[in-house]
Amino acid sequence: MKVVASAPGKVTLFGEHAVVYGQPAIVTSISRRVYVYAELRSDGVIKIEARDLRVPGVIVTYREGEVTVETEYGLVLPAISYLNKAIELTSSYLGSRHGVNLVVRSEMPVGAGLGTSAAVAVATVAAYAYSGGYELSKEEIARLGWEVEKAVQGVASPMDTSIATFGGFMRIRYSGGSIEREFLKVGVDLPIVIAYVEREARTRDMVLAVRDRVTKYPEIYGRIIEVIGEVTSRAEVALRRGDLYEVGHLMNVNHGLLDALGVSTRRLNEVVYAARSSGALGAKLTGAGGGGCAIALTKPESADSVETVVRFLSDFTMRTTLGVEGVRVEVVEKS
Repeated sequence: MKVVASAPGKVTLFGEHAVVYGQPAIVTSISRRVYVYAELRSDGVIKIEARDLRVPGVIVTYREGEVTVETEYGLVLPAISYLNKAIELTSSYLGSRHGVNLVVRSEMPVGAGLGTSAAVAVATVAAYAYSGGYELSKEEIARLGWEVEKAVQGVASPMDTSIATFGGFMRIRYSGGSIEREFLKVGVDLPIVIAYVEREARTRDMVLAVRDRVTKYPEIYGRIIEVIGEVTSRAEVALRRGDLYEVGHLMNVNHGLLDALGVSTRRLNEVVYAARSSGALGAKLTGAGGGGCAIALTKPESADSVETVVRFLSDFTMRTTLGVEGVRVEVVEKS
């Protein structure tokens, strides 16, 4: 049997970094997906083929005749690590291991801050299990996907793997080991333009840098974290009401707070302010920062002008539909 599992990428609308400290975040799935094709093998061999996982930033080091290629997580095509760990943890969970051919195709670049690693982990868990005759629940897939990310990255919130699994718009809060998920019914379409600039720091490094600042200056950075949580709660109300102008205003506030946390960069700020000056209702970085992606909320009639302006400042831009479905599994052919 041959199956294909796919999972969407994501953008964080509000609350990145603060979600690590028990504050709420609002995240949504996007219409760019990762596809994992799985075909059962009878010989127990596992073969992985990753043809089009694009890497936006590559570091090449030459040392005494040795060439080392690094990307955001310090690995050549780091998605391979997520695939390997997904197979390992899923096999352990199911209590059985089977051979499989895996082919990965991605509509998103690696390391852009769009949740590619979470989508790879979630889609691989679902495809591998289903190819072996096991149909996992979405709760099981989300939990296993999160375990994969934690194992590979060393630190990860359940936010990205949750939205890759369930899709839609989600308010998520992680505190004391418990995960609170609430799906949001958004009262209006959100026209979003995404712009990417080269990463200057890894996700893990940005998370640890914020933790260091919060630990050293809790009365300052701890309060910023709390205010981000307050902004997120107000944004939830505005999203349910469908108030684009209020959502845009709160995006601007959220970006300022993230900049104060030290996770924005000069290039991200340039993109954000250029988007606002060209007609965006609001713009902010999305994800861990240190480069990566910024999002701009536009009026429908101004989307072209915003994208045209930010294209000159970024490495790539794209538009996307928000709130798409989460992981899905389909049978390609039966034996």
